[in-house]
Amino acid sequence: MKKILLISTMLISLLVAAQNPQSLKSGNSGMNTFISNLMKKMTLEEKIGQLNLLTPGWGIPTGSVVSTDVEKKIKEGKVGGLFGVIGVVKIKQAQKLAVEQSRLKIPLIFGSDVIHGYKTTVPIPLGLSASWDMKLIEHSAREAAIEATADGLCWTFSPMVDIARDPRWGRIAEGAGEDPYLGAQIAKAMVKGYQGDDLSKNNTLMACVKHFALYGAAEAGRDYNTTDMSRVRMYNEYLPPYKAAVEAGAGSVMSSFNEIDGIPATGNKWLLTDLLRKQWGFKGFVVSDYTSVNEMTNHGMGDLQTVSALALNAGLNMDMVGEGFLNTLKKSLGEGKVTQKQIDDACRRILEAKYKLGLFDDPYRYIDESRTLQEVLTTQRRKEAREIAAHTFVLLKNNNQSLPLKKSGTIALIGPLANDKNNMLGTWAVSGDAQMSIPVLEGMKNVGGSSVNILYAKGANLSDDTLFAKKVNVFGTRIDIDKRSPDEMLKEALETADKSDIIVAVVGEASEMSGEAASRTEITIPESQKKLIRALAKTGKPLVLVVMTGRPLALTEENELAASILVTWHAGMEAGNAVADVLFGNYNPSGKLSATFPRNLGQVPIYYNHKNTGRPSAPNSPKFQSNYLDVPNSPLFPFGYGLSYTSFSYSDFSIDKKEMKPGEKITASVTVTNDGNYDGEETVQLYIRDVVGSITRPLKELKGFQKIYLQKGESRKITFTIGIDDLKFYNYNLQWVAEPGEFEIMVGANSDNVNKENFRLVPGK
Repeated sequence: MKKILLISTMLISLLVAAQNPQSLKSGNSGMNTFISNLMKKMTLEEKIGQLNLLTPGWGIPTGSVVSTDVEKKIKEGKVGGLFGVIGVVKIKQAQKLAVEQSRLKIPLIFGSDVIHGYKTTVPIPLGLSASWDMKLIEHSAREAAIEATADGLCWTFSPMVDIARDPRWGRIAEGAGEDPYLGAQIAKAMVKGYQGDDLSKNNTLMACVKHFALYGAAEAGRDYNTTDMSRVRMYNEYLPPYKAAVEAGAGSVMSSFNEIDGIPATGNKWLLTDLLRKQWGFKGFVVSDYTSVNEMTNHGMGDLQTVSALALNAGLNMDMVGEGFLNTLKKSLGEGKVTQKQIDDACRRILEAKYKLGLFDDPYRYIDESRTLQEVLTTQRRKEAREIAAHTFVLLKNNNQSLPLKKSGTIALIGPLANDKNNMLGTWAVSGDAQMSIPVLEGMKNVGGSSVNILYAKGANLSDDTLFAKKVNVFGTRIDIDKRSPDEMLKEALETADKSDIIVAVVGEASEMSGEAASRTEITIPESQKKLIRALAKTGKPLVLVVMTGRPLALTEENELAASILVTWHAGMEAGNAVADVLFGNYNPSGKLSATFPRNLGQVPIYYNHKNTGRPSAPNSPKFQSNYLDVPNSPLFPFGYGLSYTSFSYSDFSIDKKEMKPGEKITASVTVTNDGNYDGEETVQLYIRDVVGSITRPLKELKGFQKIYLQKGESRKITFTIGIDDLKFYNYNLQWVAEPGEFEIMVGANSDNVNKENFRLVPGK
């Protein structure tokens, strides 16, 4: 039977290739000729059908709508692609409908939210960004691509590159934090990891850059909300990661839910055509977010026909789930509201993507059950997921060298996340199996071995609020409210702590307390857990907090009570092993924050690369300065911050010249020494300030970093080369310029702890 199916698959592939001989040619010329010939055969309905992306509900939909009559529409040539279909068997069934039962046998493209790993989940993107390790991040994307393509997929709705400076916004978990430079480097690494060097290979995955654009600046941190900012701010602070991803060759872009200059992104011609295509030269296709075409009606832009025409005119090529294109474009064409060329251009871009993916040569290129068995959830991939996770953890505090733990004595492991598989994977792990994850208790036993006695108690619920739990538990139980009372659980925890030498409390957020539609008006650890932490601190035993979270949290009280704080984000399926590796010192933590941790919610939004006011804050400032009455302006933990079990010192900082002419470069150097007791990694960070500009400029901007490994006692001279592009910005007229004048160069361990030197950029002749 298997041989018959294999022969049948081969015959279908050969038949498609024979009918489409141009598909075997390489280069744009071959692609253009093939697609032009194909489009000559297509009816208007079939062209519009290519613009229709559906989800049949066979997997996990990422919105509230599931498509209907999908099989019928595929046979009629009214579907260009599917998402939410997981596994080679289901994907093969759908592809066979397209290439065997539709008139022109045009293959489907299959996508999914492969956000931080496929089946083998790694830390959430915010966690990955805290590694500041571009090779590691690229490798995580490469491994995700191999797994996803081995299970039939060829398109991922990733990377999400939205700059986010408001931790109330749940989707901060899916991005790289607050900084445009770091975000741009990560965007490039992710695209390269997914797409490799040849999209037609069966183990590469087409990237989709999202959400274009500015989605991370939603007002009040409320998902899907209005976004409004100046063009200068867009170009300098929010657009760089999208541009970097486009320049890295991303095959597709997803429009965002928010409006820009009063026009929703999905129907914004300036955004999708003038900026993306004309200014940046993007050649791929643009897909809407989930029903975002239809949702423009709620924005007040008109009925479904009107907003569908608006989107096509703006430069949108594919309509996700809403079917506005499918059901209205023919009528709009007849009424002169859209043109045939606009429909043809959109159709061509979808067909080009399929061509580049090799689907016309072999529509079953990504459907190989033997690969699924050999390449998904392998022992090696799980080992790598464990190593990746350990590199993302950020040590915020470590008084009296409470960490690393000794592999002896008795440890009280307490907390609602200490033995909870359901919350290890993190948000948007739609293909992962939470029951295959390693909780912290299991990891501690694995790593600690028989010489350490580990006592466990839950201690508290993640939250005692049943209504809140119901909202969080939409994808299954994430907040499990114990049948015991909070007092009973606390009593057990204190009895357990009393028998121990040290307490490790695993606390924080459930995985679905962050992510899409998971905005919070409070960014603290829930009160149920705060009560537990306070009680544990009163025991007098050393208290180590392991904080799992999808966002920066306000940890002011916890910072006062705990001896040590280790932020582990949501670390993926190997979370428990990775946490134990770091707690016991098998790996020395090296993560650095990619988003500022505030003292309290009132400081939000807070980010390091802010501008001065006319009355800037200063130590012991008088009343009429830009200060708060109740707390300092400074964050609790700044951007770029992260401790190690060892200590690093910086010395001999210098630059090689005090003046720089256009065309020249300046070299900055610093000596970094590991003067502690452990080997470790340090991320050396370079910041630049343009002191005087034609528009106001940030107090500092990240312009480079190097992650280095030093053995204890080792010193190394680190150099950075600064060129004219590092000094450029978009001025008031949106010109990319470097203005002569004074600059500061800063190098250090984080955005608040830097060494400074000054130089001047002098005008060229």
